[in-house]
Amino acid sequence: MNSRTVTTPKAERDYSTGRVYTAKPITIVRSMGYGVVDLMGGGWNTIVGGLMLFFFTTYGNVSVVEGGAILAIARIVDAIVSLLIGPLTDNFFRTKLGRKFGRRHFFLLIGAPAVLVTFPLLWIAGQGFWYYLVVYLVIEVVMAMILIPWETLPNEMSADYVDRTKLSATRMFFSATGTFLVFALPAAIKGMGNPNAYLIAGSAMAVLFAAGVTIAYFTTWERKLTPEFLAELEAQPRQSMWKNLADTLTQAGSTFQNLTFVKHLVIYLCSFTAKDIFSSALTFFIVYSLAGSETFGLTLQSLAIVGLPVTVAAGFLMVKKGPRFLYATSYSIIVAALLALGAIYLIKPENPIAILIIVGIAYQAGRALLEFTPWNVYPFIPDVDYMMTGQHRAGIYAAVMTFGRKSTGAIGSLIVGGIIEASGYLKPGTEGGTQVDPACVDACILVQPEGVSAAIAAVTVFLPLALIVAAFVMSRIFHLDKPTHAILLDEIARLENGGAKADADPAVARLMSKLAGRRYEKLWPVEAAVRAGTWRKPSDD
Repeated sequence: MNSRTVTTPKAERDYSTGRVYTAKPITIVRSMGYGVVDLMGGGWNTIVGGLMLFFFTTYGNVSVVEGGAILAIARIVDAIVSLLIGPLTDNFFRTKLGRKFGRRHFFLLIGAPAVLVTFPLLWIAGQGFWYYLVVYLVIEVVMAMILIPWETLPNEMSADYVDRTKLSATRMFFSATGTFLVFALPAAIKGMGNPNAYLIAGSAMAVLFAAGVTIAYFTTWERKLTPEFLAELEAQPRQSMWKNLADTLTQAGSTFQNLTFVKHLVIYLCSFTAKDIFSSALTFFIVYSLAGSETFGLTLQSLAIVGLPVTVAAGFLMVKKGPRFLYATSYSIIVAALLALGAIYLIKPENPIAILIIVGIAYQAGRALLEFTPWNVYPFIPDVDYMMTGQHRAGIYAAVMTFGRKSTGAIGSLIVGGIIEASGYLKPGTEGGTQVDPACVDACILVQPEGVSAAIAAVTVFLPLALIVAAFVMSRIFHLDKPTHAILLDEIARLENGGAKADADPAVARLMSKLAGRRYEKLWPVEAAVRAGTWRKPSDD
């Protein structure tokens, strides 16, 4: 008698018990395991803003305009890719790889070897425009593929405010350390006379970056894929990547109706673009405007390490004094440092090294305050939007800030490159250019035509100065701080509990209108639903 074998469908494996879904207490050591990735995050942003243009033009056989174009094109591509990668990782749980390795952690797993392979390629000298453009674009995509899912992990790992603060604090420490290493490593190696300083430093950084990503993969976790959480995720509409992008752009456009956010964005973009321009131009300034050494220029940039204690102090000042005080302090210090650099260029003291170090320390202290303040003001801003829309949309505000930062950074790179090129700058290898050191046989500094040093000095001093002044002016009319935020939260709570807008205190109504940039009567559009009992507070997740 023949019998047929009856097969039953194989149940899908339950991945929710895996290591990547096993939560543990967030200790300092585990916080460091998360934060160590920002050696790469902070380091890469510093490389883009402060090192690449000089490396391209001095060692890469690339003109200043071409170098600026590489940075600009890559930043714009990165900004677009960043908008796509976010939704991709959000929905990666639908795949077996996403469920097994984690929808965020899978990208860390493949990102570590990708960084190790691609990053050293950027530091091979003499390869020309197209080589650096392609390699740079690949690295930008790899960085986005790692950093975007990594930045979501605090929300995945814990809902506790203290736990998330631990993760953020350690991240900032490693970010500052990465900023220091980016300049300190090539400066130290060049100081030993090694002609391959950048390649050696780049390879060492690749190992450090890949190791950091690997450590984070094994020491962090994601929210457990319980049936309830999976049902919540599955309930999200399935949309194509391009539909997600279109929806994101629509949402992004709506953020500009929030007056507080518009002011914040102007402050943020002016501040950070000024910082980018200064950092890109400083080594050129030391070498060509002050006739200093490249090694000293890199060393001066490595003084960013002073940002570590300043950042700690900024945390206390933010609570005690508020953002307007921090902005005023930061901008005053930076303006004084920029004017001092201009005076050094005009006066040309016989031995300016000690003065430059003092000015550099002051600038880096101001820069640390500048970097600290906007992202610590940002968490308050979605609450203004909540008053305007009745929705929690913190993610889209962060996306607009990131996109704006990368876009204006691209414009800054083009401006720096264009002005220096227009001044008659000669890149190493230019026919007819006279080398400072006749014995030099590799990528050597050239004696520049008259006018180049002045143009570089103007880019280094006056362009950042103009942007910092604009940010300072806007910061004086920025009204969201700890006291006004408390009033905002109280008013939101009153309305959530069924209070009528018509019963609002007139002073509170005026403040709400000032923060939002529209009449109070047009705020809180969900009032009728709240009073009818049909409105549900949106999830913070």
